[in-house]
Amino acid sequence: MDLTSVLIAILTLTAGIGVFLVACQMMSNNLESASSRRLKQLFAKTGRNKWVGVGIGTVGTAAIQSSGAVTVMVIGFVNVGIMSLEQAATIIYGSNIGTTVTAQLVALGMFGGNGISTTIIFSAFAGIGAFITLFSKTDKWRQTGGILTGFGMLFVGLSMMASAMEDFAALQSVKDMLASIGNPVFLVAIGALLTAIIQSSSVMTSIAITMVVTGLVNLNQGIYLTMGSNIGSCVVALIAGMTSGTNAKRTALIHLIFNVMGVAIFLFLALVLNLSSAGALSFGGLFERFFPSAPQLQLAMFHTFFNVCTMFVAMPLTSALVNVSCRLIPDTSLPVESGPRLKYLDPSMLSTPVVAVRQLKAEIENMAEMAITNFRRSIRVITTMNYEDIDEFRNTEIELNFLNKELLRYSVSLSEKKLSRFDQSYISSTIRTVSDLERIGDYAENIVEYADSLKVQEEMFSKEAVGEILRMETLVNRLYDEVKQAYHRNDRQALEKADVIEEQIDNLTEEMERNHIRRLTEGTCSPAVGAEYLSLAQNSERVGDHLINVGNSILELRA
Repeated sequence: MDLTSVLIAILTLTAGIGVFLVACQMMSNNLESASSRRLKQLFAKTGRNKWVGVGIGTVGTAAIQSSGAVTVMVIGFVNVGIMSLEQAATIIYGSNIGTTVTAQLVALGMFGGNGISTTIIFSAFAGIGAFITLFSKTDKWRQTGGILTGFGMLFVGLSMMASAMEDFAALQSVKDMLASIGNPVFLVAIGALLTAIIQSSSVMTSIAITMVVTGLVNLNQGIYLTMGSNIGSCVVALIAGMTSGTNAKRTALIHLIFNVMGVAIFLFLALVLNLSSAGALSFGGLFERFFPSAPQLQLAMFHTFFNVCTMFVAMPLTSALVNVSCRLIPDTSLPVESGPRLKYLDPSMLSTPVVAVRQLKAEIENMAEMAITNFRRSIRVITTMNYEDIDEFRNTEIELNFLNKELLRYSVSLSEKKLSRFDQSYISSTIRTVSDLERIGDYAENIVEYADSLKVQEEMFSKEAVGEILRMETLVNRLYDEVKQAYHRNDRQALEKADVIEEQIDNLTEEMERNHIRRLTEGTCSPAVGAEYLSLAQNSERVGDHLINVGNSILELRA
């Protein structure tokens, strides 16, 4: 084999890795979009049960074909405080199991013998998917085409890698060099390093499978390379964790400890097997017996076996892992950063857009609750002239202004991601929704300023006027309850009820204006409070208008 052939083999391997990586990303993006609603529901079910966490991690990773994305997303949840370290740990256990699905697919694609191989059959899906994507007119079919294209390209890349490995296997010098690398720890280190560079354990495992199938390395060597890939896969999580808060760093550390622990246990078991049988037994030998004449399946099944066993070992040790991570990364002595912040969102969540959309909705609903709370505080201030909640009012107003800017910025970033048509239409509606909620806060601030004016003038509204203001508050609260249900559940019936209440608010506003003029005529109310009262009625009506705008945003959503 001359130098040109070696160069061609290297270029083919590089191209195969590139195609494989692109295929994984294409499958991940389209699977994510296609399963967006179910994926949101899945992560919404995260509870205290450890097995539920493992199941969510496994299914979530299998669904989007990216353990890295799931782990980074979990780090984001921990960073904003909506998931505990123990919950995060169990999801990470499951994500390690879910990522073995790719290895099983690769193994399945390498059967065929002298007939038409499954690799060729599966590769044809790339063309089928491309045609579907090209001629489809709906998002659903485009996503289906994208999934099939990615699936087919996965095996195109695999075929290229296998071809390159066969060329390398023809070089006796290369085989001799690889055969000389027998130290398990060194092989694990190589697997970890290559995975860290590629940033994909799926690609590293697939390379290991093709190397075993072509005879470039033996099964034991492939096993140790695959074990190393688990450690290398922690790099993405470590990078995400290092740029986040203390608990996020701890989550990344738990991920690393979990994988290193699993590798250490299996290296120890391999040593025990070797010593107890005088070299006659090894993991490779055992899996060759279980799955004879199928080296690809032997390595893929070991990969699954390794991650499942590591999960069972780690489950009862979860609390201990959390404690270790807390000791290694203690709480900093620096004061906790004060001021407004996002409660449900973290920049790292952008790596999993469908879940980021769900979290954005939770953040907007939280903003709505803050806005209506400030409206209630403003009514309490102006009807009682009691300012005991004014500090909370001011802080909430600052936070509403902060959320207005940050949520708009986040929505713009999220709109640039690949999303389903429904999610894309939702993101488009959020820009106006966030603005509406911020305006409610502004009207509440106006009402407090009217109270300030009354205080300076040493005036108060009459009992009849206060009664009308409280009636208005009751209607606005009822309107908010219906809009809240309509927005959260996409409930058109609740929106219809909200429209009825909004009309009642309009009628009450007109009634308040008429009654105020009557009271002025009768001398019941002082002219000094007239401007504030009329402005308060109009501001309350506008609060209702903005709430209706929030509810009407669901009419823009397109499935």
